[in-house]
Amino acid sequence: MKYMIMMNTYAGGDPIESWAPEDLRAHIGFMNDFNAKLTANGEFVDGQGLTMPPQAKLVRANPDGTPNTDGPFAETKEFLVGFWIVDVESERRALELAAEVSAAPGPRGEPLNMPIEVRPIGEAPEL
Repeated sequence: MKYMIMMNTYAGGDPIESWAPEDLRAHIGFMNDFNAKLTANGEFVDGQGLTMPPQAKLVRANPDGTPNTDGPFAETKEFLVGFWIVDVESERRALELAAEVSAAPGPRGEPLNMPIEVRPIGEAPEL
């Protein structure tokens, strides 16, 4: 079954750009190792890091179909910073992976214990 594992963070925390170089290397190394493990296990489908909210836009279609954009949204309280799509045998496995990535190292190597959202990926019903 496929799941989306979403890494969230809170606005106002230590922005990753302010971390010491060795802390940033440890964090990125952790993420690379995590992705390599998922790939080796045959569980990795996709995963990406995302830019910060000031670079985001909300888009709605105008009546003529052209894009109407709003943003950036720097006032958000919590935001998505990355995601994985995994194909695992059970929800339990998806939750285990989420707990592992929640504990990614942050400043001074301390676990970040980030909130991680796990959602099954639905399939369109047959019509």
